[in-house]
Amino acid sequence: MSRRVRPTLRLRLTVLNGVLLVGAGAILVLLAWLLVRDALRPTDELLPGTTVLLSDGGRMDAAEWQRRLVDSASGELLAKGLVALLAISVVGVAGAYAVAGRALRPLHQVTATAQRLGEATLDQRIGYSGADDEVAELAKTFDAMLDRIASAFEAQKRFVANASHELRTPLAVMRTEIDVTLSDDDADAAEYRRMATVVRDASERANGLVDALLVLARSEAQAGRQLGRRTECDLSAGTANALSAMRREVERIGLRVQTSLESAPVVGDPGLLDRLAGNLIENAVRYNHLHGRLWVRTGTDGERSWLVVGNTGFEVDQADVPGLFEPFRRGGRERTGARGSGLGLSIVRAVCQAHGGTVRVVAQPGGGLEVTVTLPTADAPALTGPAPAGG
Repeated sequence: MSRRVRPTLRLRLTVLNGVLLVGAGAILVLLAWLLVRDALRPTDELLPGTTVLLSDGGRMDAAEWQRRLVDSASGELLAKGLVALLAISVVGVAGAYAVAGRALRPLHQVTATAQRLGEATLDQRIGYSGADDEVAELAKTFDAMLDRIASAFEAQKRFVANASHELRTPLAVMRTEIDVTLSDDDADAAEYRRMATVVRDASERANGLVDALLVLARSEAQAGRQLGRRTECDLSAGTANALSAMRREVERIGLRVQTSLESAPVVGDPGLLDRLAGNLIENAVRYNHLHGRLWVRTGTDGERSWLVVGNTGFEVDQADVPGLFEPFRRGGRERTGARGSGLGLSIVRAVCQAHGGTVRVVAQPGGGLEVTVTLPTADAPALTGPAPAGG
């Protein structure tokens, strides 16, 4: 069974060019044929019955001589024109096939690169260096897409590695404490109680990390799409609850708290919004210093509601702010093993994107951060697509 010819783009461009070339040539031959027939009529102005002297000495009626001349010239023109048209068509189609192949070569490079792509070949690029045309634009777009994919892949690998490390740390602590205590034949009830306390703290840390990972995954899954749960709620209420939950820690380190909690109505998932406020308050307290300041404001302008959480603390360069939103990073640096899960601002950004809002972080002079979250109000339509983050 013969293999069916695949209608490739190169073949279609060649056929189209051939049809146009043959059509244009046929029209030119037809026009030339008509012009010759109309031009070769010298006897039209002669009187009827006029004869012409031939080269062999004979005579012929002028009208008959003209008819034979026109037929001969037209036939010769038509024959030679068709031969020329055939030759031009063959050369033109072959040239079009070659030119189309050369023009479409970057597309084949795109296809070949895409077929070779894998975990170990994400560094490959097309690197097109031809004319600055649509094909070059496609090649550059494809290379830019590969850059984004490679960055996302590296971020995912880093995230998995850091998450594994964070989960292994409390598990290793628990196993070490249990093994050391069980191997001590003289261990008493107090030692077992101490071991149980360490194991409980480590298990709480692991459980908190798992919860944070689940919230992050849930928030990112809903970013850019319709929320699975939409309820009218108030940011100020969730913020007040978060402040209340951190009251003992605030008192322990002697923070001065300034609040201005005005109504901030929004529509969304109450659980995610409460987690957003809780993460901001927890970070503002956890990364503050003794006798520092914490300021919290909520409000609305009728179309947008906002939550502002600011704190004193260690100095952060504004250039490092985007790194704060990366999982397990702090100030643009890896933060595995530090206090907390390292997912606080990552969850904040994901929740904001899921609700069509924005989050902005500004480094404060002298140390600390001010985070501003802006969300559509209960009466305003939510934005679609990912929201910007950072300062």
